[in-house]
Amino acid sequence: MNNPLFNMIGNQGNPMALLQRFQQFQRSFQGDPQQQVQQLLNSGRVSQDQYNRAVQMAQQLHRMIGR
Repeated sequence: MNNPLFNMIGNQGNPMALLQRFQQFQRSFQGDPQQQVQQLLNSGRVSQDQYNRAVQMAQQLHRMIGR
């Protein structure tokens, strides 16, 4: 299944590149994140497993940048 978040960040091993791409995404994002994620889940564009993995990645990133 195609995951827009994973496609955006790519398969990069460079944490600084990942952080820069996330910051770029964060600046361009509009709307309610919770609502957008729920729409992706409801439409089937993102599976529950993909969502769970993204949450884990976000939590790890959150700990890394200390926000």
